[in-house]
Amino acid sequence: MSMATDMQVTLHLPTHTLFEGTATQLFAVAQNGCFGILPNHIDFVTALVPSVLTLITPQGGEYVFGVDEGLLVKKGRIVDVAVRRGVQGDDLDTLRDMVRDTFVEMDENERMARSALSRLEANMVRRFAELRRPQT
Repeated sequence: MSMATDMQVTLHLPTHTLFEGTATQLFAVAQNGCFGILPNHIDFVTALVPSVLTLITPQGGEYVFGVDEGLLVKKGRIVDVAVRRGVQGDDLDTLRDMVRDTFVEMDENERMARSALSRLEANMVRRFAELRRPQT
């Protein structure tokens, strides 16, 4: 049995792939605490909480991501991470600012979309009510 030296990691967002590449180490935070994964780690699935996800590449480079809640699945050398929202930063200081700016903007867009949907629903109910009125 050969020992793997790296993992194939893919970080998925609902609209696109944020990262796809190899890593020798992965650090993330689940509901029960922080954990690390090496290439020969046992297969598992865990729910992620909003936190920082860190990848170390075979060349020694480091990638940091601010992620929202999601799911991490490791099977063999393949690690798939699916999160609702995520951003990549150069370091922890810039990542904090990017997360704040991006996630606040997304929250505002979601609030506006919910408001528009509520107006559409109210309008539809009003029109159905008009259809039920007897015509004179």
